[in-house]
Amino acid sequence: MEVILTHENADFDAIASLLGAHKLFPEAVPVLPRRINRNCRAFLSLYGAELPFVHPDDLPRRRIRRAILVDTQNLTTLKGMARDVRVYIIDHHKPDREFPEGWTFSGEPLGATTTLLVEELARRSRSLSRVEATLLLMGIYEDTGSLSFPDTTPRDVRAAAWLLERGAYLSVANEFLHHPLTPGQQWLYERLLDEATTHEVGGHSIVIAAVEAPDYREEISTLAHKLWDVLEPSALFVLVALNDHVQMVARSTTDDINVADIAAHFGGGGHARAAAALIRNRSLRSVREELLGLLPRHVRPAVTVEQIMSRGVQVLSPDTTVAEADDRMRRTGHEGYPVVEGGRVVGLLTRRAVDRAIQFGMAAAPVRQVMEPGSVTVSPRDSVEKLRRLMIETGWGQVPVVEDGKIVGVVTRTDLITLWGAVPNHSQQVQRIRTLLEEALPPQTLALVRRIAETAREMGYSLYFVGGLVRDLLLGTPVVDVDLVVEGDAIRLAHRLAQQLGGRVVAHRRFGTAKWLIGQGVWQAVAGAPP
Repeated sequence: MEVILTHENADFDAIASLLGAHKLFPEAVPVLPRRINRNCRAFLSLYGAELPFVHPDDLPRRRIRRAILVDTQNLTTLKGMARDVRVYIIDHHKPDREFPEGWTFSGEPLGATTTLLVEELARRSRSLSRVEATLLLMGIYEDTGSLSFPDTTPRDVRAAAWLLERGAYLSVANEFLHHPLTPGQQWLYERLLDEATTHEVGGHSIVIAAVEAPDYREEISTLAHKLWDVLEPSALFVLVALNDHVQMVARSTTDDINVADIAAHFGGGGHARAAAALIRNRSLRSVREELLGLLPRHVRPAVTVEQIMSRGVQVLSPDTTVAEADDRMRRTGHEGYPVVEGGRVVGLLTRRAVDRAIQFGMAAAPVRQVMEPGSVTVSPRDSVEKLRRLMIETGWGQVPVVEDGKIVGVVTRTDLITLWGAVPNHSQQVQRIRTLLEEALPPQTLALVRRIAETAREMGYSLYFVGGLVRDLLLGTPVVDVDLVVEGDAIRLAHRLAQQLGGRVVAHRRFGTAKWLIGQGVWQAVAGAPP
């Protein structure tokens, strides 16, 4: 006998994938898990008679020789399952380990596992009832946030369109995807909202909501989605202490925060954007404190304003005339200028304000009369997310970047739009370089380099690897020495490091270079031991 299985606490992607796999492998029995999310149970209670699912207690007593796993990579053991059972995995997550002999994997990183199966159904021109098409549509919609989550692909959209063409009911999908909370869920949701705390880690906003609820018996994942929608963090961790364990549900909106890695530390799992863990014999307080301690090590720094801003910003005086501002905008193509008085930002002059002023005959008026007044600024080290929120709140499309009381640049809405396509590649490149460094440099040397970089950032400098180290990293050969170029005053940086950690500086002022000669004391100060 062949069976089709999925994970416990099954959502619509899991249940729809059971159906999709059965339509492709009709000889295999689609077995429902014992624990199913409430909105899925409600759908099955109304329409389950139209679907081919079997409860595990109703399976015929026959030897199970093959299992098809959908939307999971973990095998649930059933009675009658052979020791050498063959396993075929269909999943939209990457393989999370090396599989045993007799296991095969098929999948691609799409928004939903259901998409993979629907594509094959379309290729084979398989027929669907309207109930089947609706369930498959809900599988795609729930895992992609109705095609709005960042992991959604054009293939998910095309699969959803194919199902709509087959008669999927959008009204039914909307009813079950936005299921009302029960009184018990509403009580817990309000408590989680009251207890939610926000933590800034690496430029990301991370929310932790932790409560004691020993008598709670319903699902928690639905509440995590609702909290996520309301609070809009980069990552969310919901911790609920039940009778004998703490349940963790984690969600992320960015590749910089892999919640599966964090959940795995507590014995759980999942994928980069959604994970869970069941933590036994631990108090809620200890789990929360450990989670807070883990975050700095598992969160990659967010893209900062400094990485996308334009330097050498031009500014206007409040007494500049509208005509002069118009002439400068036409020559430079800029859509706005910060207005500065006495070294302080006092407003923003936009192209639209200039055009309106000229239209009303105010070309000779000073820009202070038509500018948007206020002092809206960001720091180079602020996250892009903070910048985005600031632009939404103020309506400013050009925001001055200020450091130590001086304007050092400007960042615009166009910079944010340009970033849309750049962020995924940037994150992947940063992670690749980080991995190369961690593999090539001894831990003490890596700690020293990080300390140098931290000091350079504090001084407003950028630091770059040059010379043989770059070659050695790319070729995978042993690193002999480390050469750094400073975008700033290298001699001043070297003296600052010597002041903090010890060592001796040999400066070559003619060339603007310096050697920092370090000894045993420096290694002990940085890493506690020599390399």
